[in-house]
Amino acid sequence: MSDAPSPWKSFQAKKEAYLAYARPWEKKVGSFLTFRPEAPSSAGSGPSGARPLEGLPFGVKDNIAVRDFPLTCGSKMLADLVSPYDATVVARAKAAGASVIGKTNLDEFGMGSSTENSALGKTSNPWDQSRVAGGSSGGSAAAVAAGLVPFAFGTDTGGSVRQPAGFCGVYGFKPTYGVLSRYGLTAYASSLETPGILAKDLGLVKTVFDAVKGRDPHDQTSLDPESQPVRPVKTIAVLADLADLDPGVKAVYEQTLVHLKALGYTLVPVTLPTLEYAVPAYYTIATAEASANLARFNGIRYGHRPVYAENPEHLVRQSRTAGFGNEVKTRIMLGTYVLRSGFQDQFYTKAQKVRTLISNDLQKVFDQADLLLTPTFPVPAFVHGDKTMTEFQQKLADKFTVTANLAGVPALSFPAGLAGGLPVGMQFTAPAFCEARLFEAAAAFATRVPVADCPGTSLDWSK
Repeated sequence: MSDAPSPWKSFQAKKEAYLAYARPWEKKVGSFLTFRPEAPSSAGSGPSGARPLEGLPFGVKDNIAVRDFPLTCGSKMLADLVSPYDATVVARAKAAGASVIGKTNLDEFGMGSSTENSALGKTSNPWDQSRVAGGSSGGSAAAVAAGLVPFAFGTDTGGSVRQPAGFCGVYGFKPTYGVLSRYGLTAYASSLETPGILAKDLGLVKTVFDAVKGRDPHDQTSLDPESQPVRPVKTIAVLADLADLDPGVKAVYEQTLVHLKALGYTLVPVTLPTLEYAVPAYYTIATAEASANLARFNGIRYGHRPVYAENPEHLVRQSRTAGFGNEVKTRIMLGTYVLRSGFQDQFYTKAQKVRTLISNDLQKVFDQADLLLTPTFPVPAFVHGDKTMTEFQQKLADKFTVTANLAGVPALSFPAGLAGGLPVGMQFTAPAFCEARLFEAAAAFATRVPVADCPGTSLDWSK
């Protein structure tokens, strides 16, 4: 794996070829809510020529601020909002030489696993347009898989970068909580969410990460990465009681174990006793934080405002009824319920205690192994409107991804193979600040299983 990205040529130099390629693909997959390839947002200041992302176009999930672009969060509530500033990760990517060409689609306010909860557009999987791209960063994953951008930013609250990356056959990276600034990210669940990076080239993921990471005076939760002892990855933990996988995902998982053994890694069977409690703990905490964070969207300060209201209470009610979708309303109501007087200790406080137990269990795993391997998601990309993958079933399927958010540790979904012609992602999870282990192991795996190209993605920006 190279520490530098592929030698992408200037976006402007290839604009005509790009537009002829991109327009038909974007029409098929609908990855962007705002798409401006003719006039990309200019790169930030800095000495040109020596910048690590020079000439690269990129997409940004539409809950991350980009100056002079809409900031809709995939919601009618904010459909007319235009951001007056750049999020820190965007500003740093621009300073490194990259240019924003659009805002990508998402589940409304990042709440979902399919991008079907977006109120403003439909996104499909480039591998099979009858299927979802995953979520909530489905637009970013689809844009990268279709070759519309070499990399994109998403956000990851419970797997929202890694799961769509797995569905679309690209890398999806969630760093240690705080290492990427959250300034400019529209808050959903503040203690869980972080910006993340999606790309088809693993070296580019690392290069973008190095360009945008670090403490930010605008974000009190941000921090500089702690230095960790550099040592090669030798042992990888695997769950001894893994069950309930789709047959195709199970086959790819078992083949992944074969490849890792062939690469010389020692596989260590482990148990994660708190795994069955991860999803309920996660959704209790996430909905509680959402109910507080989304209280500001009331049609008074900003957000959708009705034409007429009899009084302030009526205005707020009308604003939220028309502005929020069903999933957002459901999570706000659940979060309000678990925070009610008399219920907070029973639900929210207990979930926080479970969160601590999950972190402790993960630490015990890392006392035995350098990394933990799991599937990213139990099933491949499902069909639009699949009645078997209800919102409830999608939440249950988040069990492999939410643990990293609850513990604040880094994780990476990597393309591990195909099942029935669809990509399947596997996930490495590492101790806090050990992102280098993720990149090392994923790079080694790619020597055995190269990243597959999505059919029809013929434009090669590396030439």
